[in-house]
Amino acid sequence: MLAITKSVALQGLNGYLVSIQIDIANGIPDFQIVGLPDTSVKESKERVKTAIKNSNIEFLSRKIIVNLSPANTKKEGSMFDLPIAIGILIANGNIRNYKLNKILEETAFIGELSLNGKIEKTKGILPICIEAKKLGIKRIIIPKQNIEEVGVLQDLEILPASTLIEVTLFLNGKKQIIREKATSIRLK
Repeated sequence: MLAITKSVALQGLNGYLVSIQIDIANGIPDFQIVGLPDTSVKESKERVKTAIKNSNIEFLSRKIIVNLSPANTKKEGSMFDLPIAIGILIANGNIRNYKLNKILEETAFIGELSLNGKIEKTKGILPICIEAKKLGIKRIIIPKQNIEEVGVLQDLEILPASTLIEVTLFLNGKKQIIREKATSIRLK
């Protein structure tokens, strides 16, 4: 099954959308990440698999291919862990919601996963959120530890999450994540 999530990356001061496309199929178990990932992105395979398992979610041994698009732009950092994990859980059927397509269309995910499923603080979250808004993203799920950095932004629904399971429950419609909005800066 195919699943697509979104993230935002920076190239200099400009942001661009990254489409994280995940395909899970039967076959010899394998986990590949393509689309010019750097070493930290390639290492996300182990972080993601372990975080899913340690969140008490069944992780089946199957053929998993993750494509980070656009494929001609180098992807750096561990911030793609969360959108990769969410894509895998959607493709695997762990996340199901009749509103899911609409949610995914409007939402970007940012965050490194620890091995226990905790979402770790990410560098550069303020410019990432500013660029996400410019790129038409309406909602962004970020590490809870980063919320103070982006608390002044307006016109972007910022959802701070602590764990992979919290985001999974939110996407399944079983839990709300407290929406954080601010009143100081208005994005154009």
